[in-house]
Amino acid sequence: MLQVNRRLVRDGEKNTAIPDSRGQVILTAIINEHFVTGEPVGSKVLAERFAAISGMSSATIRNVMGDLEEMGLLEQPHTSAGRVPTDKGYRFYVDNLLGVLSISNDDLFRIGEQYGLNSNDVIETPDRLMERTSQLLSALSNNVGIVVSPSLANDRLQHIEFVNLSDSRILVVLVSAPNIVHNKIIRLNVTFAKEELERTANYLNKEFVGKSLAQIRSEIMHLMHEEKALFDKLLQTAVILCSQSIEDEEAAEVFIDGTSNILAKRDFADLERLRELLSTIGERSRLLQILNECAPKDAAGDGGVQVVIGVENRTPSLRNCTLISAPYRVAGGSAIGTLSVLGPTRIEYARMISIVSYVARTLEKLMSSDIAKN
Repeated sequence: MLQVNRRLVRDGEKNTAIPDSRGQVILTAIINEHFVTGEPVGSKVLAERFAAISGMSSATIRNVMGDLEEMGLLEQPHTSAGRVPTDKGYRFYVDNLLGVLSISNDDLFRIGEQYGLNSNDVIETPDRLMERTSQLLSALSNNVGIVVSPSLANDRLQHIEFVNLSDSRILVVLVSAPNIVHNKIIRLNVTFAKEELERTANYLNKEFVGKSLAQIRSEIMHLMHEEKALFDKLLQTAVILCSQSIEDEEAAEVFIDGTSNILAKRDFADLERLRELLSTIGERSRLLQILNECAPKDAAGDGGVQVVIGVENRTPSLRNCTLISAPYRVAGGSAIGTLSVLGPTRIEYARMISIVSYVARTLEKLMSSDIAKN
């Protein structure tokens, strides 16, 4: 059984009344019907498709729908129209009505095909794995697939090199576990000979290999306050290069695919809201902050999935959206990334939660195996 993390009711929100068994059946039917059609669901539609199976008359169905509306689980967008689920309705559905989740054979095949598991293809690099994962999530959901690499702060150093460029610039090539390559160009007020850069890289690779970048930064900062750093040319060079190379150690790579999918969805017909949503998706630092809030990094890598629905999003531009996220841990260590599906609240919850959880575990295994190579 897949684990779904429940979001707590925030201050100022009222607890949602719990519908009885008939109400739960009708709510599920409306959510399923609304997902397919995108239209408000009327009692007549449910009666035609559902009354004979459920044993409820159309009058009973209408009454139950009215009760669900009073509970805040359904709403009527227009007079004389049918009902649509509210964010609270979706929340109750996710927390209480999904049951035991499983992933379909078709989805399993498509996941295996994307990763090359069905043909034993080799995926060469972790970056390519994360890129493929965002593409896979987008294709399976017909929404936006997002993969965030583990933060550099928790990555462990495997190797570092410095390469002289023109105009006092230096290319820093940093390899972190497991074989993830980070390139960064720094600009200095001083120049270093090729031999100095090589000597400094050799020193750092010997002294700091296996340590997290946060630890390295802390130790380098400590060295800066020691007098010997003023007299030791090697230490002085290491301090200068490292303080700039890892000053942005919280940075993470973000792989996004499928943004164009939301353009065709009627759920985003409001052009101003769509513009704001696209702006949020395109702003890397803001998106990272949102994902960090929605998918806490303290998960133990046990398959937990976080589902944030509509108004539960703190960012106004995402108030029409659902974000389904799961963490993945790299090589059993402390480095944790996140993968997500972002779409409208009218999303296929059971299937997407199953997919996000399974893909997170698959990516975790691939990133930690010999398949992910430089």
